[in-house]
Amino acid sequence: MIKAIIHAKLIVDKHIVEGKSLLFGKKIISITEEEDLPEGIEIIDAQGAYVSPGFIDIHIHGSGGADVMDATPEALQTISSSLLQTGTTSFLATTMTMSETAIASALQNVTKHAAKVTGAKIAGVHLEGPFLNPNKHGAQDKRYIQNPDFSLIQPYIDQVKMITIAPEMSGAEVLIRYLSEKYPHIVLSIGHSEADFVQSKESFKWGISHATHLFNAMNPCHHREPGIVGAVFDSDVTCDIIADLVHTHPSVLKLVYQLKREKLMLITDAMRAGCMKNGSYDLGGQKVSVENGKAVLDDGTLAGSVLQMNKALGNMVSVTDMTLIEAVNAVTKLPAQKLGLFKGVLKEGYDADIVLFDENFSIIMTIVDGVIKYRG
Repeated sequence: MIKAIIHAKLIVDKHIVEGKSLLFGKKIISITEEEDLPEGIEIIDAQGAYVSPGFIDIHIHGSGGADVMDATPEALQTISSSLLQTGTTSFLATTMTMSETAIASALQNVTKHAAKVTGAKIAGVHLEGPFLNPNKHGAQDKRYIQNPDFSLIQPYIDQVKMITIAPEMSGAEVLIRYLSEKYPHIVLSIGHSEADFVQSKESFKWGISHATHLFNAMNPCHHREPGIVGAVFDSDVTCDIIADLVHTHPSVLKLVYQLKREKLMLITDAMRAGCMKNGSYDLGGQKVSVENGKAVLDDGTLAGSVLQMNKALGNMVSVTDMTLIEAVNAVTKLPAQKLGLFKGVLKEGYDADIVLFDENFSIIMTIVDGVIKYRG
């Protein structure tokens, strides 16, 4: 059924449009005057709330007690449903470094069942591992880290939309160049790596175009050894960051925003405890303790996050100079462009994935494919 949102602050590209209505079915139809709306349609009164494209999370392992590596259709549905309350309408189902059998099961599950979820849509897979540097494994199980090998992912290549890889590892250059040439739609991202500045810059020439959770699981930025972070700052590659105020200090978030601007995306990197209470959980077969918004392994290593996407936006706006419009674009327009999705903007012909939220980024309503899926 055709619907229209009235009395809204519409976030359109770099502007907030007021006094107009958003008309949509499964796709966005138009932004129009209220008196020009057709009769017999469903009217949604936003009552002055912000209306933006639905949020897109390019790095999320789980939510609502489920994890992508559970490799069940029920887990994917749980994550999909849980994310609606955070304003997320599309996500990349992100894997962990586990056994080849476990990774294959997770990829098979996404291939078979991704299209069946009824909440936030699965836009593909983000392979975070196993092609990482064991010295920067973070919360990934380094027993299962292996050198880059196309044969592991070849059967599922149609589902893979993003790969985090350590370019300094043996075989990485060959795989990066091959994927960049044969599968240019796949985003190749540097991460869980100790590549130095020169190696990082070289990898950008091979086909790396993004950096995964900047600062985390990579060498620090030293004034004589700027490393991956320095290379990202000295180039036009995009990057993402976990704005939970746990993984990254507020002053660093402010710095990254100042330097990367429209090359910066926000992610959650949430694990199964996302949208859940404090307690003990599992991540990639390892025990994780969650308390007061912080998830850690037994040895104190940060283990993903419990960040919700709408909270990430609020954090960035409150601790940096990022505007509300810029924050929204960092989780809508920019990731959609990066992944080649016809989403992320309120324009004619684009998917009607829409979120309504207030000035505190509390979610009022989430719409997927023109259907109301969540009311706050």
